[in-house]
Amino acid sequence: MSRRTRVVRYQKNTALPEQTDEVAREEPLEIRVEGQSVAIVMRTPGHDRELAAGFALTEGIIAKRADIFEITSCLATNPATGNVVEISLTNPARFDSAKLSRHVFSSSSCGICGKATIAAAMQQFPPIVGAPRIDPAILLRLPERLRAAQETFERTGGLHACALFDLTGKLLLLREDVGRHNALDKLIGHELLAGRFSLGRCILLLSGRVSFEMTQKALAAGIATIAAISAPTSLAVEFAEANNQMLIGFLRGETMNIYTGSLRL
Repeated sequence: MSRRTRVVRYQKNTALPEQTDEVAREEPLEIRVEGQSVAIVMRTPGHDRELAAGFALTEGIIAKRADIFEITSCLATNPATGNVVEISLTNPARFDSAKLSRHVFSSSSCGICGKATIAAAMQQFPPIVGAPRIDPAILLRLPERLRAAQETFERTGGLHACALFDLTGKLLLLREDVGRHNALDKLIGHELLAGRFSLGRCILLLSGRVSFEMTQKALAAGIATIAAISAPTSLAVEFAEANNQMLIGFLRGETMNIYTGSLRL
């Protein structure tokens, strides 16, 4: 997930020799469904099958684990040219590429770049029903546990993280990636392929800000509680409120902002 590179560290009035440093890897991945390219994502290599599965679910290509027949990958000899993950569907006849809302390229920083229409970007999944109550004291402890588990971030400082915790604050799963939405797709894809759905009794913690596409992807997985170290956007707040998700931002130290779902605390 990282590679070593040469760097000259500047310090005022001091001549420093060239050193080595670790940087987060970023490489293209082409996702194909039934032989057709549906996206090229710039991601951190690793957990590519999970990324493809999560992407397929959160983009509405599939609705459940049983819709996937198999996921295969082909490694390129030159990483700069990209790798390929192929999704084969249980019922290929139901796949209509004309309904895909995403054009072929997505950068590591954009989750909904290339959405064809506003309606496509706002595609709905079922709203949350029967969400659990959360102990605020447990929420306050989560950022420290997330940071302690971020091994690659500790070395590079260049990755986003998404983590699932249970209602007692136990870390269940962590994924890191140069793209926030990629990290979440990997997390969701892992749970999908493992047959654990939905995730309504889990807490999702994000290392960065919460944008609309993050709340939408969380809803696709049935996640009722979203917390973040940073801020949410206005559309993320509106989406979470409309779909009965608890949305928390600025979860730092002994404080947090509860934007939606405060009655569940």
